[in-house]
Amino acid sequence: MNKAELIEAIRKKGGLSRTKAKEVVELFFDEMSKALAKGDRVEIRGFCSIYVKNYKGYVGRNPKTGEPTQVPPKKLPFFKCGKELRDLVDNKQA
Repeated sequence: MNKAELIEAIRKKGGLSRTKAKEVVELFFDEMSKALAKGDRVEIRGFCSIYVKNYKGYVGRNPKTGEPTQVPPKKLPFFKCGKELRDLVDNKQA
């Protein structure tokens, strides 16, 4: 499912106009992005939690030349699946 399909599903099930459904989806993702940018954790019970994980810098290798290169520290969002979603995907719940 992509963003457009999500908007269409919300429009149909919620009885909303396409514009309103799009606003809902945009608001949802904007607020999640802002929270993660601040370093907050986003938790949707039964679905997932997303948080920012800090990675230390390290010395890596250039794949073309084999030369060592310094990889700077970085922060990346980390997705952790909820138990209910994991079970649903694994067909343990129907």
